[in-house]
Amino acid sequence: MSVNQFNQVVSTDVEISQPPPDTVSEVAFSPKANFLAASSWDNEDGTKIASGGADKAGRMMDIGTGQTVQIAQHDNAIRCIKFVEAENASPIVATAGWDKMLKYWDLRQQSPIGTVELPERAYAMDCNNPLLVVATAERKVVIFDMTNPTTPFETVESPLKWQTRTVSCFTTKDGYAIGSIEGRVGIQYVDPNMKNKSFSFKCHRDPKAADSPVYSVNSITHHPGYGTFATASNDGSFVFWDKDARQKLNPHINMGGPIVSAAFNGDGKLYAYAIGYDWAQGYKGNLSSIKNTIMLHAVTDQDVKPKAK
Repeated sequence: MSVNQFNQVVSTDVEISQPPPDTVSEVAFSPKANFLAASSWDNEDGTKIASGGADKAGRMMDIGTGQTVQIAQHDNAIRCIKFVEAENASPIVATAGWDKMLKYWDLRQQSPIGTVELPERAYAMDCNNPLLVVATAERKVVIFDMTNPTTPFETVESPLKWQTRTVSCFTTKDGYAIGSIEGRVGIQYVDPNMKNKSFSFKCHRDPKAADSPVYSVNSITHHPGYGTFATASNDGSFVFWDKDARQKLNPHINMGGPIVSAAFNGDGKLYAYAIGYDWAQGYKGNLSSIKNTIMLHAVTDQDVKPKAK
């Protein structure tokens, strides 16, 4: 995609004030209010931000007091961090890292309350209690039933042939969508009686281009109301889909640069997406024309409502 194409930003989407100076790794909304962070939000009350990094530590910040405390520790970089407790339960944080470990942390204790050895380094993780899904290197996917969180329910191989980039649990909690660097999405059901409904499809490709470039699927996120989902890619676009009808709903292209992360807010009326260079093409692809920022898109029914059959 050319620099000129990346500069064609849709004017109706709104840029946040004081965007970050560097590429965002992840954006997430508070589930209770329209607060947005480049991190994970507490499912309990939306007032705490959890983060993990290459320093092997997980930390939590209280946005009311501004205080930050360490809540987790790994032997290598923490790649994924999520609040995973059931509704109205005490906060539990899950962390997964490049040390091939999944750990559960009760915020009232200093030591993990559970640990699981993963088959490989963690690349992506999502939870919609009681379903927890961890995607690792070597295309492995580890599925947990949170009623028994330290014993994998199932370990499977990704239906996609290339490295996993993102994973998102269905709102119905019976499966997940998984995206790869090859511009494909897999729709996977966990229930053995529904696995015949699983399928994969190509996306974020330019069929008109002579060299048929392939772009990574960097984000998959499900709409909280309709259960449809959005994919976002380093081709500079995000697209809304209906998995049940196997149908594209509404594409938004040329949004100003590679989209590295995205999220719906709690009621699904806003879709935030972070633009920035994802280093997929090395330092040579880091163009000065690509601005690091976060945009807000007002979600319409045309975007996310399933079409009448």
